[in-house]
Amino acid sequence: MHIQPAGPPEVVLPLHEEQASITKQQFVTGRVRVSRVTHERGQFLNEALVREQIEIDRTAIDKPIEAMPPIRQEEDVIVIPIVEEILVVERRLVLKEEIRVRRVRTSKNYGERVTLRRQEAVVSRDLLEQPAAAGAAEPSFNTNQAG
Repeated sequence: MHIQPAGPPEVVLPLHEEQASITKQQFVTGRVRVSRVTHERGQFLNEALVREQIEIDRTAIDKPIEAMPPIRQEEDVIVIPIVEEILVVERRLVLKEEIRVRRVRTSKNYGERVTLRRQEAVVSRDLLEQPAAAGAAEPSFNTNQAG
């Protein structure tokens, strides 16, 4: 065993220690506002509208024929023969009438004023005053001395 001689007691000197702390602060520097604006403008629409009609003309013929006539087309007219069989001492075909079907096409311009809408976003920024303290925007350090 090793024994140390008893000497004067050990003296502990307190030293100062500094500690730093950081604090953060939030400052509102402005606001952003988003709004919608709707624009309207009139526009005239013009379009051709097509309408189709059927005209029917009946023409009396009353003429004897030998055979049944076919349905035929004469330019833009369809001719449908109507035949009646009558009894005489002999049998004859008599063309009673013809029905003429014609297609008539008319075109008419149609116009109307309509309102069209378009929206856009408007963004504006409102700035607020800065805090009165000049260094308030910078981080602050507190120094605490421990002893």
